Formats: sequence, C-alpha cells, structure tokens
Amino acid sequence: MSATAGDDRQAACRPKNRRASRAAAAAPTGDEQLANAALFTLHNRLSRQAKTTMKILSTLILSITLLLSACSQPVAFKSSDITGVDWGKTLSLTDHNGKPRQLADFKGQAIVLFFGYTQCPDVCPTTLLAMRDVLKRLGDSASRVQVLFVTLDPERDTAQLLSGYVTAFDPSFIGLRGDDAATAVAAKEFKVFSVKQAGSTPDTYSIDHSTGSYVFDPQGKLRLLVRHGEPADSVAADIKRLLDGQ
Repeated sequence: MSATAGDDRQAACRPKNRRASRAAAAAPTGDEQLANAALFTLHNRLSRQAKTTMKILSTLILSITLLLSACSQPVAFKSSDITGVDWGKTLSLTDHNGKPRQLADFKGQAIVLFFGYTQCPDVCPTTLLAMRDVLKRLGDSASRVQVLFVTLDPERDTAQLLSGYVTAFDPSFIGLRGDDAATAVAAKEFKVFSVKQAGSTPDTYSIDHSTGSYVFDPQGKLRLLVRHGEPADSVAADIKRLLDGQ
C-alpha cells in the first residue's frame, strides 16, 4: 500500500471523526441528563403550584366580592331603619284593663308603638286607622302583630276612655297609660317630643307631639321608625319582613 493511498484514507476519515466529535460534545452527559430532568420536573411542579395558587386567589376574590356585595345591600325597608339605636329599650306602663305591661310581654310578636292622646284631632286617629289597614293587609300574620297606643295625656285619658278609644279602631289594639312621671319617662326613652298648647279653657288644651310609630321585631328589638302618612302597603311589607326574620 502506497503512502498516498494511506493519506487519502486518513483524509476521508477526518470529517467523519470531526462530526462524531461534535456530536459527542453536543450529547449531554449522564449528570446533565439528570439535571435537565430535575429542572423539567421543577418547572412542571412550579407551574402546577402557580395554577393552584391562581385558583385559590380567584376563589378568595370571588368570595370577598360576594361578601361585600351582600354587605352593601341591606334589607330595603320602606320605613326608616333604626336598628341598633341605644334607646327605646324599656317601657313600663299600665294597659287600659289595668294590667301592668312591659315590652317583654309581647315578645314573639312584632310591636307597633305610637304616642298620642284621645282628643288628638288628626294625627292620632289617622295613624290608628292606618294600622288597622296594615293588619288587614297582613292577613293571618296579623295575629303576630300588637299595636300599642301610649297616651301623652294621662290627666284626661282615663283607662275607661282609653279602652273605648283604641278598641273602636280594632279590638286587638291596646292602650297604655301611666301617671305624669311614668309618661315622661316613656316619652324620654323613645325621644318623643310633646308640649301642651293652651285652649280656650283649662280643659281644652291640645298637645303637639311626635308623629312617628316605632316597630319592634319579634325578638323585641327596635327596628323601624314609620313616618306618619306612610302607605299601609309599605308598612305591611316592612312588618312582614320582620316577621320573616329579616
């Protein structure tokens, strides 16, 4: 074999050897394969954790949004919602039958409480008429409502007079009275304004007074202040919500 032929064969082999060398250099070693596998596994794990975290965050955001939405939408009463006031908690008077009464006696019922007097020319009779209409609209639920009328004029409103007055509007209505001191305590507890206006004689005075009615829920908590003249349908709807536990 000549030297030239040997050189040709060596020359022919060199490119193959270089390609093989490059391929060998490019191929990962065993350690590199393990490292790559570990990185791939870590990437997948982090990716799954990120997705899980995003799901949790999305759930939390949705829950908070729903909670805030619920908190921002209180029960829509037509009357003034005075839930949580620190007054109007006690009442101690005598009913038109001579029986001592307190608010706790009517627990389990919604209470509508109104202050006035029997010789009131307009606000008192129209309020009691409206309450009678409210009870009619409540149907069977009316048995769970007690209307209380507190006189601001115990001097003239005897138990007998009070009895005939309130029951003329509805037999279930109860009139409440006390002496001057007890009446003043009750009026102060419910922030009721009243002042005598002199008449043509000492016995013909009138009384200017607050015109709102107070509504308690069946648990005995003061919840609503009903404005005079509020439509009976609206008042009945508000009381029905309280009876339903709202």
